[in-house]
Amino acid sequence: MGFDWKEIFTISMVLFAVIDIIGSVPIIVDLRNKVGHIQSEKAALVAAIIMIAFLFVGEEILKLIGIDASSFAVAGSFVLFFLALEMILGIRLYKEDNPNTASIVPIAFPLIAGAGTMTTILSLRAEYEKINIIIAIVINILVVYIVLKASAKIERLLGENGLGVIRKIFGVILLAIAVKLFAANVKGLFA
Repeated sequence: MGFDWKEIFTISMVLFAVIDIIGSVPIIVDLRNKVGHIQSEKAALVAAIIMIAFLFVGEEILKLIGIDASSFAVAGSFVLFFLALEMILGIRLYKEDNPNTASIVPIAFPLIAGAGTMTTILSLRAEYEKINIIIAIVINILVVYIVLKASAKIERLLGENGLGVIRKIFGVILLAIAVKLFAANVKGLFA
């Protein structure tokens, strides 16, 4: 196997839905208003490092603490499920602390490279080639960087209603990913 455009496209779309950077524009704008400046380069670079590192050592870290990949994937499917519900229903289940700075926390982690993204990367690793996952991560990080830089313009362009529609569409996609992730890994808990 190896380099495959179809795999890269599929992985990129899955990560795009999980990261939901367009749906996060209101959060980013709110953070920018609170802290003044967002270090887009730093946030994107740290998120990329976290995601690629987790691709290679995530499973070993889980083994070290005694958690198998199926358990982590099922737990992650619940996280994705609740994130999707937040997006679809417009409710807030998770409330982050007020940040002092808006680059590494909360933008790089957990907004971009959070539990849902980590779980997704681990489950993608079981199905796809690592090189294709890395390329898809880089593509998504480039999109994240562009969105972070242009968040105010995107908010003005799409408006509140446009962002709401995009958020709900990606919420449904994320819900489907959560169900698939749960169904694919729940059997592994009882094996």
